[in-house]
Order: sequence, then C-alpha cells, then structure tokens
Amino acid sequence: MEPKWVTRMMVEAIHSESITLFGGATGVRDTGLLESALDRPKNLFAYEEAPTIFQLAAMYCVGLIRNHPFVDGNKRVGLLTANAFLSLNGYDFRPREADAATLIIALASGTLDEAALAAWFSDFSTAK
Repeated sequence: MEPKWVTRMMVEAIHSESITLFGGATGVRDTGLLESALDRPKNLFAYEEAPTIFQLAAMYCVGLIRNHPFVDGNKRVGLLTANAFLSLNGYDFRPREADAATLIIALASGTLDEAALAAWFSDFSTAK
C-alpha cells in the first residue's frame, strides 16, 4: 500500500510556522533542492523492496536537512516534516526533546546515517 506523501505546500507551511515560532529568515533558497528532497522517499518506495514507514520518514528528514532548500530552519523543517509524514501514515512520534536536537545535529554534520535515523523514528513512534 502506498503511503500518504507530504506535499510541497505542506512543507512550506511547516517552514512558515516554524519560522514564526522559533525565528529565522523566511523563503525558499532553491526550489529544485526542495523538490529533490521531497522526491527522495518516493524514489526509495519505488525502487527498494518494502521500505518501512520509518525509512521513508528518514528520507524526508535527510533530504531537507542536507539539501538545505530553505534560507533558514532546514533542520527544524526536516524533523517536523518527518513527524508530519509519520502522523499522516498513522504514527505518533514522540522523541525526547534533548535527543531530537542531538540527533538532528549529528545528522546535519554527517555523523548519523539514514539507517540510525530510521531506527530512532521507529523507537519513538507508536501506532495511533
């Protein structure tokens, strides 16, 4: 069964709300990089045999953080988009806040990989 995907409009709304709440510069820096980030989980779903919902969530997060499509707030948007994707697909993701900051920074710096991120999403998610 195909998952419910996060749309560009949803991600831009997440970014806007995040900037309003936490501060930072508004705007998309590169629309091509934004589209590329949003295509990563779809490509994984199309070409890998039975990826988990958590692997797909990790692809959203990794793509948005590493592609850096927004002027500011890419790490927040990556995590919030993964959370929105999990929610759309029937999961409640509730990590410890301190862990979230540490893991997302590790992901951005390249010391955490997609598999570890997917495992973390799985560990802190429950079916609704």
